[in-house]
Amino acid sequence: MFPSLFISHGSPMLALQPGASGPALQRLAAEMPRPKAIVVVSAHWESHDLLVSGSAAPETWHDFGGFPRELFAVQYPAPGNPQLAGEIVGLLRADGLNARIDDQRPFDHGTWVPLSLMYPAADIPVVQVSLPSRMGPALQTRVGHALTSLREEGVLLIGSGSITHNLGELDWHAGPESIEPWARGFRDWVVDKLAANDEAALHDYRRQAPHAVRSHPSDEHLLPLYFAHGAGGDFSIAHQGFTMGALGMDIYRFG
Repeated sequence: MFPSLFISHGSPMLALQPGASGPALQRLAAEMPRPKAIVVVSAHWESHDLLVSGSAAPETWHDFGGFPRELFAVQYPAPGNPQLAGEIVGLLRADGLNARIDDQRPFDHGTWVPLSLMYPAADIPVVQVSLPSRMGPALQTRVGHALTSLREEGVLLIGSGSITHNLGELDWHAGPESIEPWARGFRDWVVDKLAANDEAALHDYRRQAPHAVRSHPSDEHLLPLYFAHGAGGDFSIAHQGFTMGALGMDIYRFG
């Protein structure tokens, strides 16, 4: 059975400057069999309703600005999988969740940046599931539970976000050894609760975790963690680190 993954995707520049995350993602891909398909919940597809990408040939969306031209030239032409998208909608509806197809959705950078490092050939079908962020962690845990059976079918489930995400407090000149104590403290609390499988505390992180609001002024970048956790099994750490002083780059494996 495939695991589910939580990937901190960092800056879009990760696609060109992968740092320590690149080898970690490559190792993960090498350790697993080749997936039949990949399903991604990205922090960059916030939505009101629960949507599933149904395009057979999604475009690569450069959903950012202010980066070098080389980054805008990067393409990730992986196919979609309309049949799998329909199966996902069916699984979500069977769990009482009102999901529907969006047949226009392109790949946002929360999807194509990490996948470009794991599977650079872009030859594995990819389907995205949206993030109704206003519904909080509990919904993402439920979505993960609803889709966990896909792991038995050779489908890799990924939540793509960031273990910490406060862009206003980043030091763009800091080296990887420079870590803000508040960011480390929050990350360590999350790791402790994941290791204990303390779902109640994780769902209540904004009240219970140290420096929660400072680490996530809004929580869309943490919510994909709950999808991966809900879909997966035993927790393990595939990679840990920070960039720019406070941007967590952790990668977690469930199962």
